[in-house]
Amino acid sequence: MWVSHGWSDYALLDCGRGERLERWGRYTLVRPDPQVIWDTDRRHPGWERPDARYTRSAAGGGAWSAHSLPASWEIRYGARVFRVKPMNFKHTGLFPEQAVNWDWLSERIQNAGRPIRLLNLFAYTGGATVTAALAGAEVCHVDAARGMVTMARENAEASGLSGRPIRWIVDDCRAFVSREIKRGRRYDAIVMDPPSYGRGPSGEVWKLEDSLYEFLNLCVGVLSGAPLCVLISSYTAGLAPGVLSYLLQSVLGPRFGGRATCSELGLPVRSSGLALSCGAAGRWATTL
Repeated sequence: MWVSHGWSDYALLDCGRGERLERWGRYTLVRPDPQVIWDTDRRHPGWERPDARYTRSAAGGGAWSAHSLPASWEIRYGARVFRVKPMNFKHTGLFPEQAVNWDWLSERIQNAGRPIRLLNLFAYTGGATVTAALAGAEVCHVDAARGMVTMARENAEASGLSGRPIRWIVDDCRAFVSREIKRGRRYDAIVMDPPSYGRGPSGEVWKLEDSLYEFLNLCVGVLSGAPLCVLISSYTAGLAPGVLSYLLQSVLGPRFGGRATCSELGLPVRSSGLALSCGAAGRWATTL
């Protein structure tokens, strides 16, 4: 498991009975997690009165109950600054388990020995965008949700990246990649965190298990002749990490060589010393 050990502003304090107890900067939040199927004695005092709790509704969805929480606040991971806030569907605008991927991506870019142009697809609030720009890459950030792109720009500005070469694109990722191929624009690295399910601008259905292979083959068309790396993250239940590495190696290996690796993404749990599985990632990279 690739575990994000480098946080100081975030901590997974405890987990049990279908919930996580987390510290986000100064504030403690309780959020549901279907992976947490065990019971605990909940000795941590944060369980008694968290600053906010997200509770699921029997009718679907859910809601935050906030006791003492601002509308938004900032947390840091190294030089990265992120604005977080209570959002729909229990989210905060950041997935802290991705930090282990940020560290890997930063190392790849910094040691490439050449200028790197990176394409970040389904880019959400820009964790990989901020990371790549701080490491010296030129970045194109693409997400279909305008609000997420706005948050990503705010994160980049807070991280001191206002003058860096970052393109901010609000668009369907599949449509955008197709146009970039026609324009002849190429990238040395691609990062993507595709959704489990969605619909395109013309009603096209996106289902990860059915669409990812075709989409990755499409993305080959925007890779440069000497690509550095490709990173795919997945939060789709039932999709094993090995599927991602097999996919990456079978599509990219015959064309560029390199090697694909995979693992679960995890967060260390303070109360137990164990790690909570939070998703999966596949990484393909050439030898530096």
